[in-house]
Amino acid sequence: MTLDELEKTVTDLSPGDLKKFRAWFLDFDAKQFDEGIERDANSGRLDRLADEAIRQDAEGKSASL
Repeated sequence: MTLDELEKTVTDLSPGDLKKFRAWFLDFDAKQFDEGIERDANSGRLDRLADEAIRQDAEGKSASL
């Protein structure tokens, strides 16, 4: 299926099916995002950012949330 075909299919959904699709897609998209962050963390791609955050916190350059 092409993206154009998918878009057409989605626009043709009933309001109830669109609501179900939207809920499914939000969950799917969140899982994809989480898996990407996990891959990046496990591969060390975030280490530099984490090290910088720790350094800034140690220097008192961070704020409490």
